[in-house]
Amino acid sequence: MTIQELYDARAKAWEAAKNFLDTHGTGGSLSAEDAQTYDRMEKEIKEITAQINRQQRLDAIAAEMAAPTSAPILGRPGGSPEDSQTGRGSRQYRNDMLTAFRSNFMTITDALNEGTDSAGGYLVPDEWDSRLIEKLAEDNIMRRLGTVIRTKGEHRINIAATDAAAHWTAEGGNIQFEDATFDQKNLDAHKLVVAVKVTEELLYDNAYDLESHLINSFGRATDNEEEDKFLNGTGVGQPTGIFNATNGGTKSTATTGTNGAIKAEDVFDLIYSLKRPYRRKAQFIMNDKTMAALRKLKDGNQAFIWQPSYQAGEPDRLAGFPVNTSAYCPEMPAAKPAKADGDAPFMAFGDFSYYNIGDRGTRSVRSLRELFAGNGMVAFMMTERVDGILVLPEAVQLMYMEASTT
Repeated sequence: MTIQELYDARAKAWEAAKNFLDTHGTGGSLSAEDAQTYDRMEKEIKEITAQINRQQRLDAIAAEMAAPTSAPILGRPGGSPEDSQTGRGSRQYRNDMLTAFRSNFMTITDALNEGTDSAGGYLVPDEWDSRLIEKLAEDNIMRRLGTVIRTKGEHRINIAATDAAAHWTAEGGNIQFEDATFDQKNLDAHKLVVAVKVTEELLYDNAYDLESHLINSFGRATDNEEEDKFLNGTGVGQPTGIFNATNGGTKSTATTGTNGAIKAEDVFDLIYSLKRPYRRKAQFIMNDKTMAALRKLKDGNQAFIWQPSYQAGEPDRLAGFPVNTSAYCPEMPAAKPAKADGDAPFMAFGDFSYYNIGDRGTRSVRSLRELFAGNGMVAFMMTERVDGILVLPEAVQLMYMEASTT
């Protein structure tokens, strides 16, 4: 099936599920047998959604495979654009890096010596770094929704703490002035390390695509860890997540106090607890299980507030706003949290462009051969320095499940 046929099939399955709820639901509840039937219908929707996601990834791979394998001739005959590049951007640096990997860094050329870093590793080639960035941006929703900044040192972000004030003044009266005040948020550089182990047999096999394996492995591991900390990080030795109780989003007045349930009214209260200017580009972030619960909700006109995407590249929507799901987003509690644990956040709504991600410098890689020599393996360790913080907490509202009063 084509991806558009999959979208059509999902839309048809969703319409069937809606009709089933409309005809079999009594006061918002289903009998045990009808609940099983609806669960099967919802499972079909999820399976089609998974097929759509797989097909999108396959289409991306197909596009990459169909891309030209050689660069156009832009310079003199017999040369190529890469021949004129120097340092980490040159073809020589890229080839020498792979040779160094396979020779335990015993073959170090002048080109590689130009790319050493303070930790004793070697800066990754320019093309590798670009492909890693693309790998992260492909799956990491916070890198897609947030604002990424390249920094060379600690980066300070200035924020207006007070707005200009207007005053009525009599004709000829004194004009009042107020001093503007500013706040600052700092983007630091927290160290994230990823190690990938490769058997010696594969390392010395020239037919083995070591470059792609390392890029994909580094990309997947870094992607998962970054997204987790961009959402849940404490800010101590790691980024500050948007669900952080101190420096994350603003606790919305739209809390839901019903054990293990959420109402459509709660969603609308969350939307309108966000100031209007931020609603223009606002989106949802939630866990997949939370999304499953929201699929069943209807507004006052008995219309479902969740609508699936009918076109490739378009997101699903909740009450008209795009929805993003992450496995690292907190789940909606099945019951009120204990009083000692406090209220539990489980959904965010806002303009996530105010979440700033600071990439410090360039990623570097080094070999760890001796550590796993007894196992016949070699490890390659990639290091990056990154930070993230929500610079305007009021730009993101968090929905909480209220804690028990006892």
